[in-house]
Amino acid sequence: MQQARRTFTAEFKRQMVQLYEGDKARGDIVREYDLTASAIDRWIQQSERSGSFSEKANRTPED
Repeated sequence: MQQARRTFTAEFKRQMVQLYEGDKARGDIVREYDLTASAIDRWIQQSERSGSFSEKANRTPED
């Protein structure tokens, strides 16, 4: 049975990235906040690339 897709605010995503950048293990963040590793990875990449979590701000030129 598939879970309903959850949405997260930009502030929440920013907080998760800050935890990761503050040397908290990615696995710990995933477990504590019931997230997926791919979500954390995507948020980290978005933060590094544009500082924004909006899809529009993170499109590549090919998109």
